[in-house]
Amino acid sequence: MSAVPTVDQVPPPDDALLVVRDLVKHFRSGGGFLGGEEQVVRAVQGVSFHVRRGETLGLVGESGSGKSTTGRSILRLIEPTGGHVSFGGEDVTAMDREALVAFRRRAQIVFQDPFGTLNPRLRVGAALKEVLDVHGLASGSAADRRVRELLELVGLRPEHAERYPHEFSGGQRQRVGVARALAVEPEFLVCVEPMSALDVSVQAQILNLLADLQEELGLTYLLIAHDLAVVEHMSDRVAVMYAGRIVETASADRLYAEPRHPYTRSLLSAVPRPDPDAPRQVAEVSGEPPDPESHIGGCHFHPRCPHPQKNEACREAVPPLEWKAPGQFAACIKEPPEERGDVAGEATGTGSHRRQSGT
Repeated sequence: MSAVPTVDQVPPPDDALLVVRDLVKHFRSGGGFLGGEEQVVRAVQGVSFHVRRGETLGLVGESGSGKSTTGRSILRLIEPTGGHVSFGGEDVTAMDREALVAFRRRAQIVFQDPFGTLNPRLRVGAALKEVLDVHGLASGSAADRRVRELLELVGLRPEHAERYPHEFSGGQRQRVGVARALAVEPEFLVCVEPMSALDVSVQAQILNLLADLQEELGLTYLLIAHDLAVVEHMSDRVAVMYAGRIVETASADRLYAEPRHPYTRSLLSAVPRPDPDAPRQVAEVSGEPPDPESHIGGCHFHPRCPHPQKNEACREAVPPLEWKAPGQFAACIKEPPEERGDVAGEATGTGSHRRQSGT
């Protein structure tokens, strides 16, 4: 192990449920029968992280940073181009069709658009029964009983089973989406922007629902969002993505208090505050994120970076996601690590759940 370990060099904790190493997802566009040069969209470029059992890892970044693609690639809803995904010690990337069906009983997804993910021709009860039937979990009266249980679990009434999706509000439809994900009794949920399509007051209800379900059922979450306030409230740890790469990861408390990457600081400085007159440090960032079809050498954030000490090395070297402080990694060669001793045991970012610890 090098003097300053990277995130790939530090072994995940023993209670890690999900371990992602060097995940890559490229899309190809152009070419075909219309001709033209084929382009490669580098949506995810070497992403590594872990999620411990019972915790929530928040994954944040600008639109187009690769957050949702990462979540879908982990579950193999889209096939990753490269990398390794381990779930409960099993290699997800090597699973055949039969093993993948069994895996999806343990790992499910809650999508951003609750209306677009429901069949408008099916009553909600029929949509939930369809999940139970596909996985061979219940039929007949047992399926009816399970549907009632699921609806009550997410705060809906049994009679809602007879309604069509268009007869629900946005918040109710999202509750149905959560119920459908829970129908197979999973251990792990990927929540893709589950509040972004909802009113603010309804967002709070869905947040509380997810938190209560996690405590009641012992769920593990990967929470993908761009709302930093939501991520801070829900997450034990946070990973920040930029242009297909993770640029910083730390416990939520530490990342919000002491961000070590310039991009993280810029995101946090843009969060609205209750008191607009209160003093705060603003990290202004100009320009736009890089085109994912362009091949960029060095640090992807370099063209927009406000760091006063950036130089030619930032253009040439791809900065590793390396240890900066206990439980904190950042991909910035201009941010020196803290003084430390042996960090192998402390660099994994372990810690108790924020809600349970009262933070």
